[in-house]
Amino acid sequence: MLRKRAGEVARQWPMLASALGDGWKREFTAWARTRPTQGSLRDGWDFARDLRADLPAAAGEELAEREARWIYDGASAPRPRRGPAVRSASGTVVVHIAGRVRVMRRSR
Repeated sequence: MLRKRAGEVARQWPMLASALGDGWKREFTAWARTRPTQGSLRDGWDFARDLRADLPAAAGEELAEREARWIYDGASAPRPRRGPAVRSASGTVVVHIAGRVRVMRRSR
């Protein structure tokens, strides 16, 4: 069941799954083993937040963009954000203003 759950989360969070590569299923199932499912979107969101400090750039961008567009407190269902927001993760800053999203990556 955990492998199926990992596959469903990977469809909702493709950059997160891709960035973790071969370790995706192993890391996600270890994380999910002690947590009841909240649905694939929320499971991926919670997992990405737990890894925030160690997220690869693409996964960090995916997380920052979701957090700029949506309000999610970890307990209730995500809902669209109406006001402006600035979020960052893994060197990427995402700005959400008037329904538009601007992604700014740290230059290397």
